[in-house]
Amino acid sequence: MSYPPQHAHPASRTPGGRCPTAPALYGPEPDGDGLPAFYAELRREYGPVAPVTLAPGVSAWLVIGHREVLHVAREEQDFSHDPRRWSLPREGRVLPESPVMPVLGWRPALLYADGQQHRRMRTAVSETIAGLDGHELRRGVRAAAEELIAAFAPRGEADLVAHYAQKLPSRTVVRLLGLDERTGQQLIWAITGTVAANADSANAGRRMSAILAELVADRRRAPGPDLASALLAHPADLSDDEVQHNLAVMFLAGHHTTVNWISATLRVLLCDPAFRSSLTGGHLTVDDALDLVLWRHPPTQHLPARYATRDLVLAGRAVRAGDLLLLGLAGANQDPDVLPENGVPVVGNRSHLSFGAGPHTCPAQDPARLITRTAVDTLHHRIPDLRISVPEPDLPWLRSPWSKGLAALPVRFAPRPSAA
Repeated sequence: MSYPPQHAHPASRTPGGRCPTAPALYGPEPDGDGLPAFYAELRREYGPVAPVTLAPGVSAWLVIGHREVLHVAREEQDFSHDPRRWSLPREGRVLPESPVMPVLGWRPALLYADGQQHRRMRTAVSETIAGLDGHELRRGVRAAAEELIAAFAPRGEADLVAHYAQKLPSRTVVRLLGLDERTGQQLIWAITGTVAANADSANAGRRMSAILAELVADRRRAPGPDLASALLAHPADLSDDEVQHNLAVMFLAGHHTTVNWISATLRVLLCDPAFRSSLTGGHLTVDDALDLVLWRHPPTQHLPARYATRDLVLAGRAVRAGDLLLLGLAGANQDPDVLPENGVPVVGNRSHLSFGAGPHTCPAQDPARLITRTAVDTLHHRIPDLRISVPEPDLPWLRSPWSKGLAALPVRFAPRPSAA
């Protein structure tokens, strides 16, 4: 794809650290509800590429134009996935213990590779995921959903994040890896801490790596019917280190994303009467509902990361070699250039960028959709009288710079026997 020549904006060198006032993606603001206004203000002030900070002193470009996100995602020769190109750590301005490094630090995994090396690992990961039995996965997810619902149904109240959206993907992850319950819970805690981008994220990342390293060593000695064993046996001949870190990437991205997708969909069902009525009345399928949520509330708003391989101009911004760029998926989905005049996406339109784009498009979107669809459909049918128990503006949000998912979704309903 060719990109038309542009002139650099005079204030376009912020990510090199020359302007400390770039808007922040970390901290409590903006929360999930504040993001649309945040993107609109960025678009007015900076256009489709805006300077931001991920943590104190950690600058980046946030790409929020739909066209520009597609360009950055597709042009590997200009925008690499390899964080060893990132100038700030090489200059000693981002230390290994920074809260963003557990996600941005290099690993021998597909998310951090380009070209042939990426294609080799992606083939192994994609074919391993494609080898999952969809019917068996659906049955397992539904059984886990029924069990979770049965646990809170007699109480007449629940937090649909803590008691449902977080636990359902966790149980699926544990089962796919063949882990015992205790080790599986430790892994989920470590994954959650790694993406939180807080003071404990580096420790959480090390705990996650240790659990997965032990798992891979065990499966090398005694293979089983699980994802780690399948990756080890793939003809791409991944090393133990590559299997460990590709598993880390799969579940760092997949678990957190699925939790947020389930939570966001349940919130819209609870808080948007027209949406709920359309789904209940059959005017929307569950898949239509899931796609509308992906347009409005992508599970990952700011996808890390690309690194400029040379000095270039992107949408009027002078990007330097080694600058970090985030794909602003939520901002791109709200780009006025791709939405109808009323700003409402057309049902059935899947041109959103919620799973990324280009060679690194998420390879696990089909199982993520299956898990989310099953979670929403099962709960919607089992407890159709769910109602939110706090004012919607009071819902709390997670503070990660990568995504602003719901931290809690408290609900009430008529108590029913757990076997109902």
